[in-house]
Amino acid sequence: MSLTENQRAIAEIAAAVESVSEAELDAIVDELLAARRIAAFAGGREGLVMRGLVMRLFHAGLDVHYQGEMTTPHIGEGDLLILSCGPGNISMVEALAGVAKRDGARLLYLTAQPQNAPASQADAVIKITAQTMADDQASQAVLPMGSAYEIALFVLVDLITNRVRARRQESAGELRSRHTNLE
Repeated sequence: MSLTENQRAIAEIAAAVESVSEAELDAIVDELLAARRIAAFAGGREGLVMRGLVMRLFHAGLDVHYQGEMTTPHIGEGDLLILSCGPGNISMVEALAGVAKRDGARLLYLTAQPQNAPASQADAVIKITAQTMADDQASQAVLPMGSAYEIALFVLVDLITNRVRARRQESAGELRSRHTNLE
């Protein structure tokens, strides 16, 4: 029996999420909790997911900012820059990696293409095994371009947040208390 298109899409996302090990999730949390300040960036739809990460880490009580917002502080030694670039080789991501490294910040890089820049500059590289625009030309995948990567990244963001919360021994109520009341 062949899978339906819906089932194939879910399988693509599940495989991408499962490509990141428990140890890698713990390593991400270690980086987050060791940082004095955190900034994050990605372009396009990945940028929307990274904004979600920033929001959830803020709810978890961390000093975290999205690059490009006017309130993003200077980062340097003791700080962490998180970049996501599924296909790699995106000039803005490469430029931000260079600035972060020049000024002494650590770099956590999420990608499906760890052989592409700026992975070589990163202190930690997490590979999310999923199709991106770097390899979608002859693909049999259901989801277009980098959708599997982006959706898996969104799931991973919440798994990371859960681990941060657990390590900080905070309740869901404590996270909720930091949620905006201006909605």
